[in-house]
Amino acid sequence: MFGSYMHSLTITLVISLVRVPPSGAFMTTIIPRILCDGCCTRSLALLMFTGIVEEMGTVVSLEERDDMPLWDGTKGKGTELTVEADVALEDAYLGCSICVNGVCLTATELKDNNFKVGLAPETLRRTYLGTLKKGDPVNLERASEIGGRNSGHFVQGHVDGIGSVKDRWIDEDSLFYKIETSPEILRFIVPKGFIAVDGTSLTVCDVNAEEGWFTFMLVEYTQKKIIIPAKMPGSQVNLEVDVLGKYSEN
Repeated sequence: MFGSYMHSLTITLVISLVRVPPSGAFMTTIIPRILCDGCCTRSLALLMFTGIVEEMGTVVSLEERDDMPLWDGTKGKGTELTVEADVALEDAYLGCSICVNGVCLTATELKDNNFKVGLAPETLRRTYLGTLKKGDPVNLERASEIGGRNSGHFVQGHVDGIGSVKDRWIDEDSLFYKIETSPEILRFIVPKGFIAVDGTSLTVCDVNAEEGWFTFMLVEYTQKKIIIPAKMPGSQVNLEVDVLGKYSEN
């Protein structure tokens, strides 16, 4: 139980056994679920992404508005991002979640070739989305489907903070990156563990806690499908650590 709330929220781990052919052996999987008020159960898998970027979209506009409709019918100030997309619009609906550079955002308007999302103050504080400008490419991924394969890892789209490119180099057909970030984020990053960088599920190579950096590499195929290879030293990236690491500590 987390604090005292009007409505209780309990997080449990539901363990299931899955038969793996052809050996017939059983594999244990741990599926996080949320139980709200003891009356409904919803798998967190429905709320997550996989970190497998589906396409690169293009920023159409990022604007401050003072006529954003609020819950009570009044108008307020806000930031609205418009993104040109193709795949991300397939089966999209108002209110659906779309991951933009690693950030889970809610579609507020859909057109034939673009969608709009609002950027909350917390999103602007935690990410670099507020620095996007017209023409910038962005990584896009739709929310994962029930029963679908996960070729990456559980990515919530809840960015922990920003990292900065310290160095990059080529190793045969691989592209390596060294990222600097804060101790608060780095403490959850481990060698060979998962990390979501701009929404891309990647494997951590090395970690140096004393110097405050970690590395990852991009294989040749991935280099052509995401925005990271265009980033040079000094560029920013959105970072989300593996949520299981945070749960294990808390």
